[in-house]
This record gives sequence, structure tokens and C-alpha cells, in this order.
Amino acid sequence: MYQWVLAFHLIAVICWFAALFYLPRLFVYHAMSEDEISIERFKLMQRKLYRGIANPSMFATLGLGVWLVTMAPEVYLSATWFQLKVLLVVILVGYHHLCLFHMKKLASDTSDKTHIYFRLFNEVPVVFLVAIVILVIVKPF
Repeated sequence: MYQWVLAFHLIAVICWFAALFYLPRLFVYHAMSEDEISIERFKLMQRKLYRGIANPSMFATLGLGVWLVTMAPEVYLSATWFQLKVLLVVILVGYHHLCLFHMKKLASDTSDKTHIYFRLFNEVPVVFLVAIVILVIVKPF
């Protein structure tokens, strides 16, 4: 059973990161748009991506992750690499909610962020992905 839960956890992680990579990219395009049709299209795309992929995959990632820990708590809870991973995941959940904040600002046409800001913002999940993968595979601590 552990292997099945792990497989679905990994699938959920991949989906979540795909959404976290693409949503800020939509913010870039939205911030660069000048015509109403494009702006409305990006609002719709952002909302559907966030609600239809980002949220469900985040909840699946977290739920399946907790399930994995309950299957072998002695392996995970005392490991420093795992504690650091959990800290990074908590911060990543914060980033996920920051995406919602930006999405709402863009949807209400009140965002003061430029496409340059969103281009930099778009790179944040890469750092988390690299760090989390290294922690899980290499277990340096």
C-alpha cells in the first residue's frame, strides 16, 4: 500500500508544481495585456487553473503526504531532512496563497505589479522544487 500512496503523492506533487509554474506565467501575460478580451481571457484561465488544478493537487499532495507519514512515523518525524522538507512545503503553501492574492488583485484590476515582478515571482517554485527533491533523494541531513 505504501508504494501506491507514494506514487499518487508524487503525481499530485507534479500536478501542483505544474500549476505553480504556469499560474504566475499567466500573471506575466495578464500584466502585459492591454486589450479587454485578453485580460478577461487571462482572468478566466487563472481562475480555472487555480480552482481546477492548483487547489486539488495541493490538497492531494498534503493529504497523501500525511498518509505516508502515518504509515512510517518513526522513519519521517525524527529525520532532519524531513523536517526541513515540511518547512519548505509550509512556505510553498504560503506561496500558493500568495498566488491567490495576486490572482484576486488582477481579477479586480487593482494589481500594481508589473510583468517584470511576475517574471521573478514565477521563478520561486523552482527553488523550492530543487531544494525539496534534494532533501528527499539525497537526505543530506
